[in-house]
Amino acid sequence: MSVRSLQLIGCDFSSSPSRRKAIMLARGEWLEHRSDPCIKLLALERIESLGGFTAWLAEPEVWVGGFDLPFGLPRELVTSLQWPTDWGDCMVHFASLSRAQIREIFAVFCAARPIGGKFAHRATDGPAGSSPSMKWVNPPVAFMMHAGVPLLRAAGVHLPGLLQGDCSRVALEAYPGWLARQLVGRASYKSDGKAKQTPERAVARRQIVARIAQPLPMLDGIHVELNDAQREQLEVDASGDSVDAVLCMLEAGWAHRQHLSGHTNYGLPAEMDPLEGWIVGVQPR
Repeated sequence: MSVRSLQLIGCDFSSSPSRRKAIMLARGEWLEHRSDPCIKLLALERIESLGGFTAWLAEPEVWVGGFDLPFGLPRELVTSLQWPTDWGDCMVHFASLSRAQIREIFAVFCAARPIGGKFAHRATDGPAGSSPSMKWVNPPVAFMMHAGVPLLRAAGVHLPGLLQGDCSRVALEAYPGWLARQLVGRASYKSDGKAKQTPERAVARRQIVARIAQPLPMLDGIHVELNDAQREQLEVDASGDSVDAVLCMLEAGWAHRQHLSGHTNYGLPAEMDPLEGWIVGVQPR
């Protein structure tokens, strides 16, 4: 495959990547001549620093990518804090704060709210089953956004519905948990802790790997083509990072197919809040 041909990217992101916990990229190729919508997995790659991620974003490639990090904050939170309600201005302000400042501001916001409703949510969170993007622990998705969105903006990539950029590199918010729950329900399939990397989680990963090789109804029949070595890597990576990257790639593939079919904004809903953003593939309720 030439450097300038289209790739489908899935990115399992980390706000503090390292050798132990890297950013995982899944690279795929849309199989144009298949009668069924299929993505061939080309490679799984580790990026062990934000500098390495920045360098990858600068490479002269053509891709549609699904990135596992939130692209926006809840409108309710932004208006309560009297931050800018233009997405770009809001992200500039958010990036100007330290993680400690973000933690303090968000903790004060939560403290004033009733039990059971501490966090503000985006419209996409309900149908996606995703954590609120203002959450700073378990998982720290606010810090993922704080680390990742400025790098996407600086790279000049196109963020449909949020920021016009270089349309040869299209970045969409993805969430592997949304797809995984439709494949194995609430069964856990991953853990970064060795003690929690159980046989039961391994079984759930094998079930996910088997399912994504078959047409996925929630993604209009899209599936992935894996060789034996790739299938083994997805099954044995107990952190789940490899599986999550491929799930994000599949969501990006759905968006690419929507674009090929003439849908605007890569299948994102017309009613998407341009401050909050939306998780690709998820349908509004």
